[in-house]
Amino acid sequence: MKQTLTLAQWLSAPRPAEMPIAWQEEHIWTLGHLRHDVACLIAHLQQQEGDRWALCFENSYLFIVALLATLHAGKTPVIPGHCRVSLLNEQSALFDGVLSDNTLSWQGPLRVVSSTMAIATHDIPFPAIRDDAFVELFTSGSTGKPKRVIKPIDCLDSEAALLATRFADRLAGCRIVASVVPQHLYGLTFRIFLPMALGLPLHAAMLWYAEQLAALSHEHRYAFISSPAFLKRLDHQLTPPPVRMILSAGGVLPWQVVTHAADWLNIWPDEIYGSTETGVIAWRYRQQEETTWQPFPDVSFRQEEHAFRVFSPLIADVEGLVLDDILQFAENGRFHLTGRRGRVVKIEENRISLSEVEQRLLELDGILDAAVLPVNRGNRQSVGALLVLDDDMRKRWGKNQEMAWRKALRPLLEPVAIPRHWRVIDEIPVNSMNKRVYAQLQELFHEAP
Repeated sequence: MKQTLTLAQWLSAPRPAEMPIAWQEEHIWTLGHLRHDVACLIAHLQQQEGDRWALCFENSYLFIVALLATLHAGKTPVIPGHCRVSLLNEQSALFDGVLSDNTLSWQGPLRVVSSTMAIATHDIPFPAIRDDAFVELFTSGSTGKPKRVIKPIDCLDSEAALLATRFADRLAGCRIVASVVPQHLYGLTFRIFLPMALGLPLHAAMLWYAEQLAALSHEHRYAFISSPAFLKRLDHQLTPPPVRMILSAGGVLPWQVVTHAADWLNIWPDEIYGSTETGVIAWRYRQQEETTWQPFPDVSFRQEEHAFRVFSPLIADVEGLVLDDILQFAENGRFHLTGRRGRVVKIEENRISLSEVEQRLLELDGILDAAVLPVNRGNRQSVGALLVLDDDMRKRWGKNQEMAWRKALRPLLEPVAIPRHWRVIDEIPVNSMNKRVYAQLQELFHEAP
């Protein structure tokens, strides 16, 4: 297996300056470009008082520039999980400034990062990265507030090395393209750390549509880092691109999607199971519908009542972590996923905190109480809201008001977290312990007209 590079070696390993790092349309950024751009941003950051810098990027090459510059400058990169200005303003206590490839009208220090396409003409002595350096990510917590997750750099390096033991041979000679952003751990690990560790060129732009995937040049071979939602939208009328490997994570792929992707691209997808907190846990290469998940080396589980606790070299806490998912194990140690616990659900591969949606609704005028739950209609899952309104809002409630609520929520929530179905009731029912029974709420929701 090819030796992987740690993040601290991305700039300093003895490699040709003309080695390609990333590309987008006619632009090709090389290692020489990367060294120059990182050095310029380090010089800027070293003059700033703030230590914590939020990374908000669409361009993955510029994201790498910002990630390396913050770490080499002795700062902490914070990955808020979004680029929405209203939320950045609301979460401004989490960081001292923002690095972005776009001009954002946020209320604080901002550095717009760009590349002049200049090449470093001499060896640059980059400041050493601290041994205890880390990245902060934020993900939806069960309380409705963003949950802070600390990822040590050496842990991310270890995860890339672990993935390389499984996939490096198949990735050899491939360029990396993706439909997932590096604002979440899956994109950070597979779209940034893995190709950088293996020296593989990566596509700086997002693939939003199947037409963009089909338009890839046939001069190269590609590994496609995808989400299940993107694979569900493949258009088999298009000419298939030369994709040699598909990696999918963020949710279980329906078997029909697996077979359709395999029919079009002539390759079966590899699926990854894990979370922001745990890192990768298991994988499967599914050519049959009931294929079980294979844990990665040294990953183990312990059942605790109705939950499972996972232990892994990628989890710093020796006590492990309790999973949101319910597992069913086979005798050989492999397992099936059979459901989720708690108030965090996945909708179109986005982890949605139902508690957060409820809190956002309660901040709107006229809403006295709210209960939010997933609603299944046909093959589609979305969010439904049960609302208790004050007298004035009750009189005004209707389709126009629902549109106004959606508009008010748009800057604050992921699109799939905004309720599609609305019901107004007199009160939210509770049991004798004053607890909401969400199964009862489901029935109440579907009984409503």
